[in-house]
Amino acid sequence: MSCSCQCQGIEELFDERSVAKDVEGYRRNGPDSTTRWLINALSAAGVQGLSLLDIGGGVGAIQNELLAAGVQSASYVEASTCYLQAAREEAQRRGLAQRVTFWHGNFAELAPQLAPAGVVTLDRVICCYDDWEKLLRAAAEHAESYLGLVYPRDTWWTHAEAAAENIAYRLMHSHFHFYIHPARDVDALLRQQGLRRSFFRQNWYWQVAVYAR
Repeated sequence: MSCSCQCQGIEELFDERSVAKDVEGYRRNGPDSTTRWLINALSAAGVQGLSLLDIGGGVGAIQNELLAAGVQSASYVEASTCYLQAAREEAQRRGLAQRVTFWHGNFAELAPQLAPAGVVTLDRVICCYDDWEKLLRAAAEHAESYLGLVYPRDTWWTHAEAAAENIAYRLMHSHFHFYIHPARDVDALLRQQGLRRSFFRQNWYWQVAVYAR
């Protein structure tokens, strides 16, 4: 995916107002439930002393929580300018900013500039990209020990809801598009990259998976 149409849509959707709401929710309630599942699973797997590459990191919940759990350093990559600024401010507020390197842009394009990391995370990220194979393959190539992701379940009801959302985006003249990618293909790609699933949990809409080398 080139950072033209869809990345423009990401900038439009995750604007100052929506990001401020997410920051408020994070400060009040902590990470979302599925994000918490991912954080807990990685913490249980043992991330102390490892580095983190958080792709599409949003408000920075994963980096903040895993740095507190023993991750040594983090690289944060985000296509939304508003999320990037919010994550930087939140890291500063928590005294973690010196341990984080912030990158703005499309990870699939930035990947050659980024070093591998012990842990790579993509929390509700591949659903924002059409060329998910390129994105996820690059993420897997950067994962030295663990890769964790949260993405939509591949069911008739998630496809129906995604279709309704995309109609709404078109009516709002938004460039953003929401994608449901085949879960079997996602798993197969990661296995081809030498990763095996070590944790899985789902709710009615989202699935959370951790893969280990």
